[in-house]
Amino acid sequence: MISQVFILSSQGDHLIYKDCILMHYSQENSLDLYLKLVGITILLSVQCPQRNKNLNFIHVRHSGLYWVVSTKDNPSPFTIIEFLNRLAALTKDYCGSLSEKSVRMNFALIYELLDEMVDYGYIQTTSTDILKNFIQTEAVTSKPFSLFDLSNVGLFGAETQQSKVAPSAAASRPIVASHGEQVRKNEIFVDVVERLSVVIGSNGVLMKADVEGEIRVKCYLPTCSEMRIGLNEEFSIGKSQLRGYGAAVRVDECSFHQAVKLDEFDTYRILKVCPSQGEQTLMQYQLSDELPCAPPFRLFPTVEKDYGSRLLIFLKLRCDLPPKRYLTFVGISQTVARALLLFSLSQELSSPEQSAELQPRSKAVLWTIPRFPGGAQLSAVFKVEVPRLSSASLLEVGPISMSFELPKYTCTGLQVRFLRLSPTQPGLSQRWVRYVTHSDSYTIRI
Repeated sequence: MISQVFILSSQGDHLIYKDCILMHYSQENSLDLYLKLVGITILLSVQCPQRNKNLNFIHVRHSGLYWVVSTKDNPSPFTIIEFLNRLAALTKDYCGSLSEKSVRMNFALIYELLDEMVDYGYIQTTSTDILKNFIQTEAVTSKPFSLFDLSNVGLFGAETQQSKVAPSAAASRPIVASHGEQVRKNEIFVDVVERLSVVIGSNGVLMKADVEGEIRVKCYLPTCSEMRIGLNEEFSIGKSQLRGYGAAVRVDECSFHQAVKLDEFDTYRILKVCPSQGEQTLMQYQLSDELPCAPPFRLFPTVEKDYGSRLLIFLKLRCDLPPKRYLTFVGISQTVARALLLFSLSQELSSPEQSAELQPRSKAVLWTIPRFPGGAQLSAVFKVEVPRLSSASLLEVGPISMSFELPKYTCTGLQVRFLRLSPTQPGLSQRWVRYVTHSDSYTIRI
């Protein structure tokens, strides 16, 4: 697991810093520790890993810059070196150069590149074909000075104001940037995004369940007169009679963008729209107090008073999704005691990838799970030192709040049957349909 990523200049100045997971080391502490450890190693240009207490450092050198990874685990050094070499190669491909000036000018693009390559410390992909679909930032290139081109040079070499003003034809230019135009000029994204609000009682009974969803379109096509999106044939609005022969897909309310044509929606559940370049929300819907499937989690909490002033919290979390599904960045926050002070926390977690921290300001314990596959069961034991703890204080413990992201899944079951463009796009056009469910408010009472 990668903890931090640095890009340093030849003088040791940090150009890029990325914290991939929650760490107890600050940026300055990690950087100073690295420079003290490998001061001699850098001069010898050795790539061997260095270790100090709980941190390992691995680096490579490209074009006078040092590409550094810190990790609390013991991964294969060859894997990390290959990742750093690939990161440097991708940076050169996008920015055109690996000079210190180029890295400083394109820091936003490099951060976006790291976000797509590393997810909570785990390397996701280094493929150029995959990454080009997600990198949206345009590279900034510095034009070298030439004595034969003085059109944009003013007095004493300063840039003229005219060189900073866009031409009059800029108002009619498309949103797609010139650098990414070759990548995204024939792409369109249809995102089905749902936000889940759930309240579960202390007896495990579902007390409230609301879903708010929307269908968003991001269009990067040069020309498209009409787009047709086919939804589930069984899609129903309100308490009307169910449609079709498959599993029912029902919502309570539904609203559409004014540009959407609904002449085929009632019969065939087809949305027609003439998309413009950029992002649009075509449809919004809502489902209240009824879920077609069970909530994704089951939590079994136990809270009791240990010896002295110690509070013992045992949490067992089960994911009831199919094994092929998984959740990312599951955060579980439990309020301990609002009227009391919290001194210290000790924990026992079921896997080393998890982490926990005490939040004195909100008087809660935060349990973070980077990845939670369906059908799995995790547990955690927290021991919290609470002065003046009494049996009555146990009534103040809770509730438990959860936040998560569930990709490739919708709670309502809404799906896109097809996505057709008219006229047919010249060349190779890429169409992407993505599903994701976020937790808006997921509360469990104890």
